[in-house]
Amino acid sequence: MVSAAAAKGKKPAASKQFVELDGTPVLIHTLRKFALSPEITEIFVALRNAEIAPFHEHLERKSPEILKKRTVLLEGGEHRQHSVANALASVTASADDIVLVHDAVRPLVSEEMIHEVIAAARKYGAAIAGVPAMDTVKQVERTSEGAVISATVPRERVVMAQTPQGWACGSSNSRVRNSIKHPRYFT
Repeated sequence: MVSAAAAKGKKPAASKQFVELDGTPVLIHTLRKFALSPEITEIFVALRNAEIAPFHEHLERKSPEILKKRTVLLEGGEHRQHSVANALASVTASADDIVLVHDAVRPLVSEEMIHEVIAAARKYGAAIAGVPAMDTVKQVERTSEGAVISATVPRERVVMAQTPQGWACGSSNSRVRNSIKHPRYFT
């Protein structure tokens, strides 16, 4: 599992991944979910270089259960894609392994969601978590003056993309690495 936690964000406040919930950084809450999964064998966390040593000390002192998995803390990049690329460069995986990428600040991921993404990635080669759309979704036509609604998209045909995202290394790892080398930036 790769967690991209190096991004600083656009606001001058503290990094979101280190904001505390009930006295514990959000990133720790997130990593615990993956450390508890019997299907996860390794955890790679991309951080800013200056955060690696203090975060490792924090894990040793307050969250040693995370370190029971092979946990690698490494330097991330300016953007999420760079952080994921740096982490993937450290992953040695066989063709039948599944790699997951998960946002550091999404601690509400469930064990069931982790399992389902892994199972779907094994079956289809790649998978992403998605939750049913609750909001009304509109399709628009862009004009020079703004956007004009052209249709309502039925909710049952839409899911809201979440993480983790996963893929089977044998089926698409080269495509993933290529997309990181030649990035197109998305949110």
